[in-house]
Amino acid sequence: MFLENPVNHKEQFGWIEVICGSMFSGKTEELIRRLRRAQFAKQRVEIFKPAVDTRYDDTFVVSHQGSEIRSTPVPAAANIRILADGCDVVGIDEAQFFDDEIVAVCNDLANAGIRVIVAGLDMDFKGKPFGPMPALMATAEYVTKVHAVCTRTGNLAHYSFRKADNDNLVMLGETNEYEPLSRAAFYKAMKE
Repeated sequence: MFLENPVNHKEQFGWIEVICGSMFSGKTEELIRRLRRAQFAKQRVEIFKPAVDTRYDDTFVVSHQGSEIRSTPVPAAANIRILADGCDVVGIDEAQFFDDEIVAVCNDLANAGIRVIVAGLDMDFKGKPFGPMPALMATAEYVTKVHAVCTRTGNLAHYSFRKADNDNLVMLGETNEYEPLSRAAFYKAMKE
């Protein structure tokens, strides 16, 4: 379980938290949990998601389990800088879909005293580091890697295996298109 950083009022800097893992691992659930705790504490919270993510809803961040929280869809990371003015906490879902500027945006917000919570896939469907996520993980104060359960072995799943025949890097989908696999199951599936 993640516990928030104790607040030192002499230090005015914020920090970055990254929640990463495969599909169906609970990244968005954990993001929503942390953001709801901040809202309950009466902190000013804004949540953003890439405009391309319209799987469940155009304006809500929605987990696979159905938890949801209102968000602002943005076409590019630079928009977050402007829209996050006056916030205590900023949540960002599906960070892997943003351009590389998301790293500078998150660092700028943290340097301005804002707690930034980012969720995203750490690897793409080929098992390679995904977009800006490695750089976000490197600059974050806290990184939480969550795991799904492998649909073939029952072990912890680290990989998002694409079942659909599509080589595009970005392809929105659910259980019909993707399944979480362990290292051994992923390696075997990639050879087939």
